[in-house]
Amino acid sequence: MSNFIVSKVAVLGAGVMGAQIAAHCANADVPVLLFDLAGKDEPNGIVRKALDGLKKLEPSPLAAKDRVAYIDAANYDQHLDQLKGCDLIIEAIAEKMEWKEDLYRKIAPHVAPHAIIASNTSGLSINHLASVLPEALRTRFCGIHFFNPPRYMHLVELIATRQTGAALLDNLESWLVTRLGKGIVRAKDTPNFVANRVGVFSILAVMHHTQRLGLGFDEVDALTGPKIGRPKSATYRTADVVGLDTMAHVIKTMQDTLPNDPWHGYYAAPVWLAALIGKGALGQKTRCGIFRKAGKEIQVLDLAVQDYRAATGAVAPEVDAILKIKNPAEKFAALRASPHPQAQFMWAIFRDVFHYCAYHLADIADNARDIDFAMRWGFGWSQGPFETWQSAGWKAVAAAVKADIDAGKAMCNAPLPDWVFELEGVHAATGSYSAADKVLKGRSQLPVYQRQIFPEQVFGAAQIAPAKAGETLFENAGVRLWCLPVVDAGIAILSFKTRMHTLGRDVIVGLRQAIAYAEQHCQGVVIWHEAPFAVGANLQEIAQAVEAGQFDLLDKFVAEFQQASMTLKYAKVPVVAAVSGMALGGGCEFPMHCARRVLALESYIGLVEAGVGLIPAGGGCKEFALRAARNAARTANNVPFDFIQPVFTTIAMANVSKSALNARELGFADEADVVIFNPDELLYVALHQARGLAETGYQPPLPARNIPVCGRTGIATLEMMLVNMKEGGMISAHDYVVAKAAATALCGGDIEAGSLVDENWLLTVERKLFIELLKNEKTQARIVHMLETGKPLRN
Repeated sequence: MSNFIVSKVAVLGAGVMGAQIAAHCANADVPVLLFDLAGKDEPNGIVRKALDGLKKLEPSPLAAKDRVAYIDAANYDQHLDQLKGCDLIIEAIAEKMEWKEDLYRKIAPHVAPHAIIASNTSGLSINHLASVLPEALRTRFCGIHFFNPPRYMHLVELIATRQTGAALLDNLESWLVTRLGKGIVRAKDTPNFVANRVGVFSILAVMHHTQRLGLGFDEVDALTGPKIGRPKSATYRTADVVGLDTMAHVIKTMQDTLPNDPWHGYYAAPVWLAALIGKGALGQKTRCGIFRKAGKEIQVLDLAVQDYRAATGAVAPEVDAILKIKNPAEKFAALRASPHPQAQFMWAIFRDVFHYCAYHLADIADNARDIDFAMRWGFGWSQGPFETWQSAGWKAVAAAVKADIDAGKAMCNAPLPDWVFELEGVHAATGSYSAADKVLKGRSQLPVYQRQIFPEQVFGAAQIAPAKAGETLFENAGVRLWCLPVVDAGIAILSFKTRMHTLGRDVIVGLRQAIAYAEQHCQGVVIWHEAPFAVGANLQEIAQAVEAGQFDLLDKFVAEFQQASMTLKYAKVPVVAAVSGMALGGGCEFPMHCARRVLALESYIGLVEAGVGLIPAGGGCKEFALRAARNAARTANNVPFDFIQPVFTTIAMANVSKSALNARELGFADEADVVIFNPDELLYVALHQARGLAETGYQPPLPARNIPVCGRTGIATLEMMLVNMKEGGMISAHDYVVAKAAATALCGGDIEAGSLVDENWLLTVERKLFIELLKNEKTQARIVHMLETGKPLRN
């Protein structure tokens, strides 16, 4: 068996998608050649402009600023010969068949004999594109459709041609899953493939029923967003973000390529959409589309008056009450029975998508699971259409859909397939239904998926949830220590049970007891649970104790918190933190004290206590002071302050990393820590890291002694920065107080510079400062405001 290694990628086309695909490859430490047309004045000018654009985009396609340095600019006139050094070539130019055909003819002579060529087309025929290539290259060509933005959207559709090599596709899928962190759906070579085919139809259905029932665009977005498990951008804002011209192009593709589709009459851009495009109002990229911003006011197009008005759309109370019904079967029955236009709209858009997906399942997807995952991963739906249908009662919904089709209420009179009435649902423990093959199909058996111990599941798959899996070793109200004997019985898993994994006293006490158990019975511990990792101390508990004036009790709690951190650091067995999502405040301090960290790329880590008028006191300031001393010892001048200043800014400004790579830059993770791109592999990798440490004879670090600190000289220097910031209006008077406390903790307290202290001294300093701040009325106001609004107060 040979390894499949992608050492270099070429991306053809430096537009929005091409540049961001290049960025994500660079995030994954894969060098990239980014091509575009040669510019008139500067040959690589188009690509360099695209690279400059990457640095400005938010959310950033670059996981760390230095990633852009791994993308080299190239143009088709001068650099095609460099394609010979690339293992994967991804074409991502505009969706014009003739342009792609011309480019393929140009690159064909320069492609290495082993290289894979893939098109990022969103819906053009992959088999037609393959026909342009020489026969020798066709077995190494396929579709590789990323979703925008490529760093953040999980879905990649892989589309084989009739000649694509099976092993090549398996290798590429495995690489995409682990290296780029993607969820793969193998799509058939049909127009718009899977996600866009269903997603665009869903949008067309929304547009149709919006007009039929006379609803406003803002009203529809209030209905079709988070209230039904869809993104905040809902429908019409999503169209603006995607680009109305792009939306119209995808609709036109369906119109041109699906002439015999029963829904073909709906494959046309509405008159109002064509009018907006004609005026150049293309959505977000032109700052005007279905929505626009006038000053601070969000306005929406009102078709009745052919002008913009303030966006005020809301869900009617009676419809909102229906949408809040927890039982899906009752909810759908109530929507169908309600005469309210909004309720009728909601039932209609679900009904027509159910109808469409059932009718086309055999044509567009291998099985129902692929459609559901495609809509989750590519469009951000919390449940796919088949999951939603099955959760609401398969038979009852099928009967209701059939009744509406028979009564002429559905968008199309095509009958539901016979299999719909023969099944109890499309998802079961053994697999998901394939309408083409008339069987339940299980998940892919590629070895890469063995790295996903708890893979994402569809409704009805019936896998045991992590909270109930494995063998429980120890448990209290806050934590569960457990193991997976079939994976590694000797490495325990420690999971927090609290909401958002907040760190209240039950967690603190349970953590220390769990580590004590593991030291006696296990070889290592992995702290893991589904994201977020932990959002910090239980602020509600703190607020209640402050209100009761229980500062002695709070001092004891903070001391226990610190001891929990030290328990992790000096555990006799290796403790590995498996971090994904938010790891804030104490949720950052715990991983800082672990033997190793395994971080999912999308980990947002930070010491954010300043936002509620506090400083880190779970050992965070202590750890940074200790690291500064160690780093300084390796330099010629041996001055810890050089390493304190950037950390001080990070803590005082409550900065949070924008990725795991950025967490390294901010000092929350080490270079030795592992960053993985697929969060589903997090537990697998962390367990192996813990096992590796155990097998190499892990010993906890020796307690730090004789730590030189910056003392009052360092505090004074940092305070000078604060004075300037305060006088410049950049921080408030209380920000100054909080930041000075952080400076004092980082510098080891108000003592002589160069004084030698130990960890307990540093912990005592930060704990006392923390309690002093808790007694401050402005800090108390910040805590209350955060609990009431979820937002920081600047007072």
